[in-house]
Amino acid sequence: MAKQRKHIKVTYSTLGSPDPLLHEYFEEDVAELKNNLGRRYQMLINGEWVEGEATFENRSPINTDWLLGVFAQASAEQVNQAVEAAAAAFPIWRETPWAERCALLNKVADLISERLFEISAAVSMEIGKNRLEAIGDVEETADLIRYCVDAMRDNQGFDRQLLSESDQHFNRSVLKPYGVWGVIGPFNFPAALTGGPTGAALVAGNTVVLKPAEEGSLTACLIAQCVVDAGVPAGVFNMVLGGDEPGMALTANPDLAGLTFTGSYDVGMSIIKSFPTAAGYYRPVIAEMGGKNPTIVSAKADLDKAALGVMRSAFGLTGQKCSACSRVYVDAAVKDEFVDKLVALAADVKVGDPTDADTYMGPIIGESAYEAYQRYIAELDAGKVLAGGETLHTGCGVDTHSSNGYFVAPTVVTDLPDDHRLWRHEMFAPIVAVRGVEGPDEAMRLANGVALGLTAGFYSEDPAEVEWFLDNIEAGVLYVNRATGATTGAWPGYQSFGGWKGSTGSNKAAGSWYYLQQYMREQSHTIVG
Repeated sequence: MAKQRKHIKVTYSTLGSPDPLLHEYFEEDVAELKNNLGRRYQMLINGEWVEGEATFENRSPINTDWLLGVFAQASAEQVNQAVEAAAAAFPIWRETPWAERCALLNKVADLISERLFEISAAVSMEIGKNRLEAIGDVEETADLIRYCVDAMRDNQGFDRQLLSESDQHFNRSVLKPYGVWGVIGPFNFPAALTGGPTGAALVAGNTVVLKPAEEGSLTACLIAQCVVDAGVPAGVFNMVLGGDEPGMALTANPDLAGLTFTGSYDVGMSIIKSFPTAAGYYRPVIAEMGGKNPTIVSAKADLDKAALGVMRSAFGLTGQKCSACSRVYVDAAVKDEFVDKLVALAADVKVGDPTDADTYMGPIIGESAYEAYQRYIAELDAGKVLAGGETLHTGCGVDTHSSNGYFVAPTVVTDLPDDHRLWRHEMFAPIVAVRGVEGPDEAMRLANGVALGLTAGFYSEDPAEVEWFLDNIEAGVLYVNRATGATTGAWPGYQSFGGWKGSTGSNKAAGSWYYLQQYMREQSHTIVG
């Protein structure tokens, strides 16, 4: 039976709510999830929940003693079965009037909002997001779907009349779906970056095979249940689970018409190079491949605002956002003052169980990330570590409930050599490097001097400097003087989100006017009569 609850909205800009019911609802659903640890979860193929040929466990990074679930592991054959089911369902879904598709996807979005706290409890426990970030992730999923629904309605199904030679001619342009669309999602936004692209593909008239990140399997299963409960027909949406093998089987399937991928630059580039022509003709790839996001702090900046914005973007989700701020170029005249403020804020960051109300930073995602953090810290010997630089356990002043979690300290480093690899490498860890610069031109040269170009931040109270920044920075998402996040915090309809250079495969941004059209192809009709 559905829970009757007041709807409470949290976005990444606010990351807060004055309503105490938010905490009450969240804590109720965390407790319920903890009472149901170890359940078995299946895949969805052609409208049926099915077992895999093997299983895998998903344990919480907060405490590895918490077995969140045992999940069906998809074989390559089962991935192909999911694609076959989607291909069989495509003709009827394609012919479903766009208004009916939109109505069904609105139901999906409404169910996600109704189940906001149940799903966000899963996000927090399996990814390590603090409660407000987790709630924001889930609410963003619903809003991304609604945004695509609105785009389809605003454009009346993208069916537009063109000029005609005479009254005997009728010309029009129509956007039509491709066919079976694959979605490969990341662990760090297990709701928004699986449900959002899935919703876009379905609204456009494609059928979908979703392969979420292994670490986000529980969240994906809960999103999938919303799709089923909304009444989306069997075979239109399918979900396979597991690690790299199901993902490789999905991208290798020649019957896949298009793909959305969110993940690392290396994997994304390999897909972009191989996927489009593997079937003998071009197939679209919508790829978001991370960032190495800079913030520039002018001598004319409000340093309190700048330090707070950098702290939030560097350490939110333990630095595991593709938009995380990992490098700061600050005018030498104010560097020491800025660094003092940032170090003080880092020292105050509460690290611990992210389901607790006062925790800002939870654990890093897992053992391999935990070990990578330690390798990065060892490399920081080339500079000066002013805050953090250590792993954390119970007894270190951190309430982790157990020594079995993957907890690390928020870290600030200065004086790294310019040729140090961590100026260019996306770490996905709570480490931010600060460098003094002699002026804006040096700051801009360094900020633009990497292959990735996702987000960037700037702090200055001088309007002329702001315009200079906007005119010269090479990134897709820009924030100026933002205390809530120097480089993070996009929300559908408020900020478009997409990269430049090596951060993108399409140069189009989600949550804006140009995203949904990527899931369709254009056809011109001329009728004489």
